[in-house]
Amino acid sequence: MAADRNLDARFMRRAIEISRRGFPAPNPHVGCVICQGDQIVGEGYHHFAGGLHAEAEALKVAGEAARGAAAYVTLEPCTHFGRTPPCADALIHAGVRRVVVACLDPNPKAMGGLDKLRAAGIEVESGVLQDEAAAANTQFLLAMEKRRPHIVLKAASSLDGRTALPNGESKWITGPAARREGHRLRALCGAVLVGRRTVEMDDPQLTARIPGVKNQPVRIVLDPLGKLGSHWKVFDASAPTIHLTRGHLGVAYGSEGFDVHELAAALFEQGINGVLVEGGALTLSQFLKARLFDKVELFLGAKVLGAGPNWAELPGLASITDAPSLSVTRVRRLQGDIQISLRP
Repeated sequence: MAADRNLDARFMRRAIEISRRGFPAPNPHVGCVICQGDQIVGEGYHHFAGGLHAEAEALKVAGEAARGAAAYVTLEPCTHFGRTPPCADALIHAGVRRVVVACLDPNPKAMGGLDKLRAAGIEVESGVLQDEAAAANTQFLLAMEKRRPHIVLKAASSLDGRTALPNGESKWITGPAARREGHRLRALCGAVLVGRRTVEMDDPQLTARIPGVKNQPVRIVLDPLGKLGSHWKVFDASAPTIHLTRGHLGVAYGSEGFDVHELAAALFEQGINGVLVEGGALTLSQFLKARLFDKVELFLGAKVLGAGPNWAELPGLASITDAPSLSVTRVRRLQGDIQISLRP
């Protein structure tokens, strides 16, 4: 039995490792490993929404070797027909004898896979390396739990916190490596959000221009008064765009701007489970003031601008204890810049 547990941990750890690959938003990150004894005969992960699920890819690699094998999956196999057939059915038809799962699927549309497998006479075990698998799938699991997208605030600033000069010039505070990482974050989140002023000042395309991206992130533009015309790049055909004007999606608008809590709930109803808030400073500060974010990705360029908008514009605080408190989870160098990852 001890040897079986060791094998279970070993193969599930491999499934978790490969689950981190790809850009499957708004679908979950999932990895699958198919084993005969102590040998891996097939493995796969979910590359992009609409593509093969992890189980289907691993079974395709394994072929006939899947019959009588054990399957290690980081998330409960789905039971519904979406853009692809149910993974639980695929495992049953392949003739696997045992399925080991890390996390149960909280999505009501997809849950029930383990019961279906058991009913087919397949041995099932769940909860193996559950915490590690959940950490590799935070965006999807948090969205399902809180019924709103996983929200990442992203800012590129000078050492003194400025995101642009007073005249609006911001290209470029950080270098190519930091910008590539920004594109990767867009693809991982599956949606990117900016305010009207960012469109007017920078005319960004807001796409993820890196290898491996099949589905471009949804672009969300906050433009309550509907001032933006269709000639801006963000409204081109390269990616879907939600042009959020007053009254759109039923989101309340007041003196402080859109109600970001209502906005988040409305975006979740649109099938969005991750949002990268790229700013500018006023938009970032709306989420910061509302304490509505799950992560901050701060890119610091080795420049001092001295004046201009600050990415964290907050009203005057009466006490240090009133300030948002963040924990640093990672610091790394990107050529001449620094990336700091933080969580509330």
